[in-house]
Amino acid sequence: MRENVLISEDKELLNLSLIHDFLSNESAWAKGISLQTVKTSVENSLCIGAYINNVQVGFCRVITDYATFANLVDVIVWPKYRGQAISKLIMKSVIEHHKLVGIRRFTLATTDAHGLYKQFGFNALNKPETFMERYDGNVYTRS
Repeated sequence: MRENVLISEDKELLNLSLIHDFLSNESAWAKGISLQTVKTSVENSLCIGAYINNVQVGFCRVITDYATFANLVDVIVWPKYRGQAISKLIMKSVIEHHKLVGIRRFTLATTDAHGLYKQFGFNALNKPETFMERYDGNVYTRS
Protein backbone atom coordinates (compact mmCIF):
# COMPACT_ATOMS: atom_id res chain seq x y z
CA MET A 1 0.00 0.00 0.00
CA ARG A 2 1.05 3.56 -0.58
CA GLU A 3 2.53 5.13 2.52
CA ASN A 4 2.30 8.74 1.41
CA VAL A 5 -1.49 8.79 0.99
CA LEU A 6 -3.42 11.09 3.30
CA ILE A 7 -6.92 9.85 4.08
CA SER A 8 -9.16 12.59 5.47
CA GLU A 9 -12.81 13.36 6.14
CA ASP A 10 -12.11 17.10 6.02
CA LYS A 11 -14.58 18.40 3.43
CA GLU A 12 -12.51 21.57 3.02
CA LEU A 13 -9.86 19.47 1.26
CA LEU A 14 -12.27 18.02 -1.30
CA ASN A 15 -11.90 19.12 -4.91
CA LEU A 16 -15.60 19.38 -5.80
CA SER A 17 -14.87 20.27 -9.42
CA LEU A 18 -12.80 17.12 -9.84
CA ILE A 19 -15.41 14.97 -8.12
CA HIS A 20 -18.20 16.48 -10.21
CA ASP A 21 -16.27 16.06 -13.45
CA PHE A 22 -15.64 12.38 -12.76
CA LEU A 23 -19.19 11.62 -11.64
CA SER A 24 -20.84 13.57 -14.45
CA ASN A 25 -18.58 12.50 -17.31
CA GLU A 26 -16.78 9.28 -16.42
CA SER A 27 -18.81 7.31 -13.89
CA ALA A 28 -21.29 4.67 -14.95
CA TRP A 29 -23.70 5.61 -12.15
CA ALA A 30 -24.04 9.41 -12.15
CA LYS A 31 -23.73 10.58 -15.75
CA GLY A 32 -24.98 14.13 -16.14
CA ILE A 33 -25.20 14.88 -12.41
CA SER A 34 -25.15 18.61 -11.73
CA LEU A 35 -22.49 20.37 -9.69
CA GLN A 36 -25.21 21.57 -7.30
CA THR A 37 -26.41 18.00 -6.71
CA VAL A 38 -22.83 16.91 -6.00
CA LYS A 39 -22.39 19.81 -3.56
CA THR A 40 -25.63 18.95 -1.76
CA SER A 41 -24.73 15.27 -1.57
CA VAL A 42 -21.30 16.10 -0.10
CA GLU A 43 -22.83 18.48 2.46
CA ASN A 44 -25.19 15.74 3.67
CA SER A 45 -22.81 12.77 3.76
CA LEU A 46 -19.72 11.54 5.52
CA CYS A 47 -17.04 12.06 2.87
CA ILE A 48 -13.56 10.63 2.72
CA GLY A 49 -10.87 11.88 0.39
CA ALA A 50 -7.50 10.39 -0.48
CA TYR A 51 -4.61 12.73 -1.29
CA ILE A 52 -1.03 12.44 -2.48
CA ASN A 53 1.06 15.61 -2.17
CA ASN A 54 -2.10 17.70 -1.70
CA VAL A 55 -3.66 16.32 -4.89
CA GLN A 56 -6.95 14.47 -4.53
CA VAL A 57 -6.62 10.93 -5.87
CA GLY A 58 -9.71 9.27 -4.40
CA PHE A 59 -13.09 9.86 -2.82
CA CYS A 60 -16.14 8.19 -1.33
CA ARG A 61 -19.33 9.14 0.45
CA VAL A 62 -21.28 7.36 3.14
CA ILE A 63 -24.95 8.21 3.55
CA THR A 64 -25.83 7.37 7.13
CA ASP A 65 -27.79 8.11 10.27
CA TYR A 66 -24.64 7.17 12.27
CA ALA A 67 -26.66 4.71 14.34
CA THR A 68 -28.38 1.95 12.36
CA PHE A 69 -27.83 2.29 8.62
CA ALA A 70 -25.16 3.33 6.14
CA ASN A 71 -24.88 3.21 2.37
CA LEU A 72 -21.50 3.52 0.66
CA VAL A 73 -21.57 5.43 -2.64
CA ASP A 74 -19.37 7.23 -5.15
CA VAL A 75 -16.20 5.28 -4.45
CA ILE A 76 -13.62 6.74 -6.84
CA VAL A 77 -9.91 6.37 -7.41
CA TRP A 78 -8.94 8.47 -10.40
CA PRO A 79 -7.58 6.29 -13.25
CA LYS A 80 -4.03 7.67 -13.03
CA TYR A 81 -3.78 6.43 -9.42
CA ARG A 82 -5.42 3.02 -9.70
CA GLY A 83 -3.48 -0.15 -8.92
CA GLN A 84 -1.77 1.41 -5.89
CA ALA A 85 -4.14 0.04 -3.19
CA ILE A 86 -5.68 3.48 -2.63
CA SER A 87 -9.18 1.97 -2.75
CA LYS A 88 -8.17 -0.36 0.08
CA LEU A 89 -6.96 2.58 2.17
CA ILE A 90 -10.26 4.35 1.57
CA MET A 91 -12.26 1.25 2.46
CA LYS A 92 -10.19 0.62 5.59
CA SER A 93 -10.92 4.17 6.75
CA VAL A 94 -14.64 3.68 6.10
CA ILE A 95 -14.89 0.37 7.94
CA GLU A 96 -12.83 1.61 10.90
CA HIS A 97 -14.44 5.06 11.12
CA HIS A 98 -15.47 5.72 14.72
CA LYS A 99 -18.87 7.08 13.69
CA LEU A 100 -19.69 3.94 11.66
CA VAL A 101 -18.68 1.23 14.12
CA GLY A 102 -21.76 -0.70 15.20
CA ILE A 103 -23.88 0.04 12.14
CA ARG A 104 -26.33 -2.83 11.73
CA ARG A 105 -26.92 -2.60 7.97
CA PHE A 106 -24.20 -1.22 5.70
CA THR A 107 -25.06 -1.42 2.00
CA LEU A 108 -23.51 -0.60 -1.35
CA ALA A 109 -24.09 -1.29 -5.02
CA THR A 110 -21.35 -2.26 -7.45
CA THR A 111 -21.13 -3.71 -10.93
CA ASP A 112 -17.45 -4.61 -10.97
CA ALA A 113 -15.71 -4.29 -7.59
CA HIS A 114 -17.17 -7.21 -5.65
CA GLY A 115 -13.69 -8.53 -4.85
CA LEU A 116 -12.64 -5.29 -3.18
CA TYR A 117 -15.75 -5.03 -1.04
CA LYS A 118 -15.71 -8.70 -0.01
CA GLN A 119 -12.31 -8.03 1.60
CA PHE A 120 -14.12 -5.62 3.94
CA GLY A 121 -17.00 -7.92 4.87
CA PHE A 122 -19.58 -6.99 2.25
CA ASN A 123 -21.61 -9.85 0.76
CA ALA A 124 -24.72 -10.33 -1.34
CA LEU A 125 -27.94 -9.26 0.37
CA ASN A 126 -28.77 -11.49 3.33
CA LYS A 127 -32.51 -11.29 2.63
CA PRO A 128 -32.94 -10.06 -0.96
CA GLU A 129 -36.63 -10.89 -0.82
CA THR A 130 -37.13 -8.12 1.73
CA PHE A 131 -35.44 -5.32 -0.22
CA MET A 132 -37.17 -3.00 -2.62
CA GLU A 133 -36.04 0.13 -4.37
CA ARG A 134 -37.35 3.07 -6.29
CA TYR A 135 -34.76 3.84 -8.96
CA ASP A 136 -34.72 6.52 -11.65
CA GLY A 137 -31.59 5.96 -13.71
CA ASN A 138 -32.26 8.98 -15.92
CA VAL A 139 -32.85 11.58 -13.21
CA TYR A 140 -29.60 13.47 -13.93
CA THR A 141 -30.00 13.64 -17.69
CA ARG A 142 -33.68 14.42 -17.95
CA SER A 143 -34.47 18.09 -18.62
